[in-house]
Amino acid sequence: MPARTGEQFLRGLRDEREVWVDGERVRDVAGHPAFAGAARTLAELFDLQHAHASTCLMPDPETGEPINVSHMIPRSRADIECRHLCLQQIAEHTVGVMGRSPDYMNVTFAGFAGRSDEWGSLGNDAGAANLVAFQKRLRREDLALTHTIIQPTVDKSQPDISAGGGEIALHKVGETANGIVVRGARILATLAPFADELAVYPGHPVPPDGQRYALAFAIPMATPGLKFLCRDSVSRGTSRFDHPFSSRFDEQDAFVIFDDVEVPRERLFISENLGVYNLVMSTSWFPNIMQQTMIRAQTKLEFSYGLACKMAEVIGDRGQATLELLGELFGFAELARAAVRTAEAEAYEFGNGVWFPNGQPLSQLRHLLPSWFPRVNEILRLVGSHNLLATPTESQLRDPELGPLVAKYLQGAGGISAETRIRVFRLAWDFAASALGSRNEQYERFYLASGARNRVLAHLFAPKERGMRLVERFLQEKPE
Repeated sequence: MPARTGEQFLRGLRDEREVWVDGERVRDVAGHPAFAGAARTLAELFDLQHAHASTCLMPDPETGEPINVSHMIPRSRADIECRHLCLQQIAEHTVGVMGRSPDYMNVTFAGFAGRSDEWGSLGNDAGAANLVAFQKRLRREDLALTHTIIQPTVDKSQPDISAGGGEIALHKVGETANGIVVRGARILATLAPFADELAVYPGHPVPPDGQRYALAFAIPMATPGLKFLCRDSVSRGTSRFDHPFSSRFDEQDAFVIFDDVEVPRERLFISENLGVYNLVMSTSWFPNIMQQTMIRAQTKLEFSYGLACKMAEVIGDRGQATLELLGELFGFAELARAAVRTAEAEAYEFGNGVWFPNGQPLSQLRHLLPSWFPRVNEILRLVGSHNLLATPTESQLRDPELGPLVAKYLQGAGGISAETRIRVFRLAWDFAASALGSRNEQYERFYLASGARNRVLAHLFAPKERGMRLVERFLQEKPE
């Protein structure tokens, strides 16, 4: 099957997956009020790849069928640039608000398959072969994939796998004629209600006595025993006027329970191989996936800057304080753009003939964004001030009696209509201050670990030679 359409994607959601939200098991994901808006948006992304085929589609290297460019295994700097254009096109559709659009996992598994030599080390040849076969299926069937890579937090004073007598973290409990049986839980499967399959792979290293926790695999969402417990929905209605983001961009997050789930042998990428489990995420995963995540972040920052400028424009705000805030926002967006482009320009071969961007510039963004994005929301609130709370609904604007009054008393500066002013501030509220805005701020604070953890990693892996050489020059000077 070549690249899917939106309708084909929606049909794929009709299965027996066990998804729970607000105390209810959802039987129809695409039709449920908590999920329908995001399902439609994801369908639009599948249609988008056909509307922008020259940017988003490429021939499968083996079959020649059209596949999404995000499935590409980059073999040159030109491939990195080609992938950039596709990832940017996708990010613009949700202005970076959907952090787990399917291209995220497409890029992840393209990187895994490209570095199958790492996955196949230390006697894991069969697991690496399974992974390569799965990635081919992922791209050829154009599946939507989610993942869950972190063990549940129970007691931070002890290792995650030790909590609850070692029975809470996901682990192997037995074998069958066809594979293995796993039990336990993991977090946090963003996009879970809308995915075709669930991937499990390493998040943090496992200690030497944790062999049964060293697992990586992918299975269909409707696999018996899989249970997805979604957080409270922040989806609001269907009106894109009243709720421009929360009507369509609630990608959801789910706690995953594996209640004695059978994993077929051909779906296992790692089975109790500690060495490989602790290796594969420590080398080329980061610079590969960071291209996708930071293009998304750059897009979101540029949107935020544009939105803040529009807010100031519709109320004629040219005050010094507002101009400073706008300049701060532009600084975030421009530094993100510069880091992404530098990383891509400095791309190099990471081994096995695979090219990824230079991870160093992207690593710095990774630890800055958890503090930048909350500041972005704060700036939007400051620029918006009380105007964020003076936003009549579309029904009030269209009401024969209220409409003329709204048009008169809520007009903007320089002849800007009340409707334009209202839409701008409703957009800002839904982005930065609604329930969806709050969820997204929390998401960005801890995206791929906290800012504090990533600052430590940035220092530990930073190149220090030039700086130390400059210091040594002065330390080696002889006093006169």
